[in-house]
Amino acid sequence: MRSKLWLIPWLFVASLASVEARAQAAGRKPFSVVEASIPDMRTSLTRHAVTSRELVLQYLARIATYEDKFHAALTVNPRALEEADALDRERAQGRIRGPLHGIPIALKDNIHTTDMPTTGGALAFDRLTPPYEATLARNLRAAGAIIIAKTGMTELANWVAGPPTPMPANYNGLGGYGFNPYDPRRDPREGIFDGRPAMNTGGSSSGVGTSANFWAANVGTETSGSILNPANWTMLAGIKPTVGRISRYGVIPITADQDTPGPMAKSVTDAAILLGVLEGLAPDPNDPATSNCTPPPGHDYTRFLRADGLRGARIGIPRAFFYDPITAPGEPFERGGLNPEQQQVMSDAIAVLRRQGAVVVDPANIPSVVDDNPGDNFLRWGICGQGGEARGDDEGCSIVLKYGMKRDFNAWLQSLGERAPVKSLTELREWNLAHEDAGAIKYGQLLLDLSDEIDLASDRARYEADRAKDIRLGATHGIDEVMKAERLDAVLFPAQTGAALAARPGYPTIIVPFGKVPNAPMRPFPDGFDAKPAPFGVSFTGMACSESRLLSLAYAFEQATKRRVPPPAP
Repeated sequence: MRSKLWLIPWLFVASLASVEARAQAAGRKPFSVVEASIPDMRTSLTRHAVTSRELVLQYLARIATYEDKFHAALTVNPRALEEADALDRERAQGRIRGPLHGIPIALKDNIHTTDMPTTGGALAFDRLTPPYEATLARNLRAAGAIIIAKTGMTELANWVAGPPTPMPANYNGLGGYGFNPYDPRRDPREGIFDGRPAMNTGGSSSGVGTSANFWAANVGTETSGSILNPANWTMLAGIKPTVGRISRYGVIPITADQDTPGPMAKSVTDAAILLGVLEGLAPDPNDPATSNCTPPPGHDYTRFLRADGLRGARIGIPRAFFYDPITAPGEPFERGGLNPEQQQVMSDAIAVLRRQGAVVVDPANIPSVVDDNPGDNFLRWGICGQGGEARGDDEGCSIVLKYGMKRDFNAWLQSLGERAPVKSLTELREWNLAHEDAGAIKYGQLLLDLSDEIDLASDRARYEADRAKDIRLGATHGIDEVMKAERLDAVLFPAQTGAALAARPGYPTIIVPFGKVPNAPMRPFPDGFDAKPAPFGVSFTGMACSESRLLSLAYAFEQATKRRVPPPAP
């Protein structure tokens, strides 16, 4: 549902006139939200150089002007101006709720809000307003944030369609395709020309609106790459936290074993501010995992943002597979590796680490990636569903996601009570089939089918064994082993390539914008298309609850490089 029809271009004129008049009266340059940071906004609000109402007006004007080009939002908050006025009154009375007071933030549309629909992008959930709000949404409001919109996303966080017709990133049945501000054109290749973008927008958490300055920052969710991937493709800083660092209560799930919300922003500083707010002031009784990590004093992650944070840090370079191609045991072909342009970006990044005083351990290969025993090799242990593995044909992959989807999605539906449009995963699949002509399952629903064939009772032992293997290959014989052996502070992955490894044990990663590489898919664009360069960041990954250390490293790297380039003017 796109509740944006009430937005009209005069908002742009009204917002500029208001800001310009106030600035002129004070002898200052008018404040603009374009590329403004959260500290910029806080300073200007404190100095009364801008009001929350004016921030919202400017953002709404940009949405009204450019949304049809980018498809960044599924819903815009029709009460955003009313909320901004209330927060401005509180500020005038000396009451500041928290570090986001009066600042507009967007949420992925699988995060519950009770004043806007929460749909997951699925036609079956069109206009669904949940009976309760997500804990993280309450935390944002308690800190003074204005939830200005719900972002586009890959439908149900990309656990719907599978091979041979996987769902394009950021597509959903309600809103269609999202478009990357760095090249917002449709893919012209013959046989692929179905409306999808020419430049990927990444995983299921849209970073499009943050990159295009529709709001200050946004909250995504990740099960395996859906914060890091879109942050990479839209040149944002993203934090995929330790699972449990931020409450999942009120978030449409895939599996509680790997799901986590997390911030996406234009800088590490903005992402750190948002992380502290999302974490909340106390563990959430509705999500026991929120007791797994000890929060920093005052829930303030900005205290770890040090420009010299790389000095003396030990950073590992996992060459095998992630940088250089490798042949997995029992396979006749090489996998992984970077192309020459990507290799150059990462060589430049490693040189920065050395110049900033880091100790670079190269190589620091992931033991489970180079293990000669197929049963102990991570590359030989995929996620069931990626290759269409049905029940009885899924011995060589992990059933954790398809098992967790049936368990946790059905529990989520039950939590909606009478408001649930369907009562089970089975009913959703049947609804989709009945509404196929309306576009419910343009790319099919293989992953939903594979999840629904799970028997939660009889498959439990298999699930538990697979979950244990996920943790062993991702953590014990993976990230933990190399980090402990080499005494590392972090492992440096190209772009989002380490996401699947860290996702299995629920480990944290922070991605930082850095370079650009050619957008050159294996099946090339036609002559004359002139594909624009694609963003390519670097990721710092660590063990559980290591966000504070990773933030120090990521911030130091960001400050030493400052390589984020805003998208071209629409």
